[in-house]
Amino acid sequence: MTTLVRRRQPASPEPTIVSLARLADRVLAGEIVLPKYQRAFVWGPHQVLELLDSVLRNYPIGSLLLWETTEQLASEDTVAGLAVEPPRPGRPIRYILDGQQRLASVIGALHGGTGVWDIAYDLQEERFFHRAPETPVAAHLVPLREVSEATSLFGQVAELPAVLRDRAAHLYQQFANYLVPVVTLDHVSAEESAKVFVRINSTGTTMNIVDVARASTWSPDFDLKDEIESLLQVLDAKHYGRVDAKTMLRTIAVAAGFGFSAKDIYRLRELDKPRLREAVGSAAKAAERAVDFLSTQIRTPNAEALPYYNQFAVLVEVFRQLPKPSSAQYSALRRWFWLTASGEYFKGWSETQMVLDLQAITAFAEGSAAEIDTVSALPRSALWRRSAFSKRNAPSKLLALILAYEDPQDLLTGQRIDVGKALSWQNDKEFHHFFPRAFLRTSSVGGARANVCGNLVMLSSVSNIWISDRPPSQYLRDLADLDGEEALRQRLRSCLVEDQAYQAALRDDYDTFLRVRSETLQRRLMQLIGNAAESPNTGDAGPLSEADEASLDLDDDLLSDEPVDRDSAD
Repeated sequence: MTTLVRRRQPASPEPTIVSLARLADRVLAGEIVLPKYQRAFVWGPHQVLELLDSVLRNYPIGSLLLWETTEQLASEDTVAGLAVEPPRPGRPIRYILDGQQRLASVIGALHGGTGVWDIAYDLQEERFFHRAPETPVAAHLVPLREVSEATSLFGQVAELPAVLRDRAAHLYQQFANYLVPVVTLDHVSAEESAKVFVRINSTGTTMNIVDVARASTWSPDFDLKDEIESLLQVLDAKHYGRVDAKTMLRTIAVAAGFGFSAKDIYRLRELDKPRLREAVGSAAKAAERAVDFLSTQIRTPNAEALPYYNQFAVLVEVFRQLPKPSSAQYSALRRWFWLTASGEYFKGWSETQMVLDLQAITAFAEGSAAEIDTVSALPRSALWRRSAFSKRNAPSKLLALILAYEDPQDLLTGQRIDVGKALSWQNDKEFHHFFPRAFLRTSSVGGARANVCGNLVMLSSVSNIWISDRPPSQYLRDLADLDGEEALRQRLRSCLVEDQAYQAALRDDYDTFLRVRSETLQRRLMQLIGNAAESPNTGDAGPLSEADEASLDLDDDLLSDEPVDRDSAD
């Protein structure tokens, strides 16, 4: 007879009840610490105030999860900007697995008192608020840092009416005695604790992909955050600025033999640490070559000038598979860059596209394809008349790169414009509306239609101020009188304003100017892509309809491309 032996399941961890104030003290004393794989503090001011209000009203705020071990792991030395004591060697340490945002908020409010943690409670209005420099000092406005000191708190409110003193007493008692359940895990390894952290943080405040990848690959001798930082330092050494961490994760995932997608990034947890480090090192070498290509072949002075960060991820993989391209391959890479920059290909980079792109990269690197094949549609010249100019969006960055390629001359001085300064996007005075917006308003041209890419040129700050809001017919004639008509025409051509557009500007004819300038920009773009003549599907779309013009008001948002989320949400 077979005897069934039941495996004994480990007992479920039992919660203990601890006061919130005591937990905060233990964090500052180094008895409870944050492991390095924890993400940064991400709560906003409103979330902090809501938590404090919940404590005051005795609403439940959830339990905390700690992990107890004697292992000395890398841990944070500050919480809410406050220095914490280092853990004591040889003694059990409790690491926070869940509850960092809540605990840090309470610590910052009760013990910080400066900057974002300068929080007070209004006894009259019964509300928490962030104090500003102009906030008056008044007895009924209680700084939260005073709540943990009974003598100081009650001394401040001693002269207030009884009802306000009672509110102050309730405030003190609630924060001193508020209890939370605390679950403590033990007999768990460092790697297992990181897995627990990932699972429990799949709800609540959403972890981003960098947080998840870091925690799920973390071990005492490996921190993906440090590896990403080493990659970003490659860009720093080249004085190229930085792309976002998610883009760097893409380069690591594809170098590891997976792909560009979020699913591929999550697969990094499958690798042992030597293979992970090998992938990071391989991506780092390729990133150097990618920066050299972008700096010299495309003339992007820094990462901020890139229309899409995902272009960088692809180029790193190209140079990983193909460290030394031929002259013909360099030409193909240039064409690929301009094509993908112009067609919004990377704005919605799907998993299907990522797989096809990786296949195209491999075929190109192996020499079985002369181009990096994409399904990117060639843009129409209406792109320049329909895309709002903003330092946040890809069409504007594309315009800036095309203008920089021409070595533009300043209209007033004739000197070469510092395109590196312009492409750093630190000062929008390096760009100017050829037809000033203030002038166009007098001609009943709305702000959205005035602020399109086709109406922008690079100018020095001096010229920008000199032109101001004058009509083109006036300032162009003044410029011709100063240095001669031919000198002016040459400077205009360097800014991709051809003679027909110049003549329209002399008549203050904005419609004709914008159409002709857009055609010029499009023609130059097609030359960079490698198609000097426009095919039928890339030509001008004709006059804008009223609906098209109305849609310009939305363009800045539709095309916005912030660095933290500049590409696909994948």
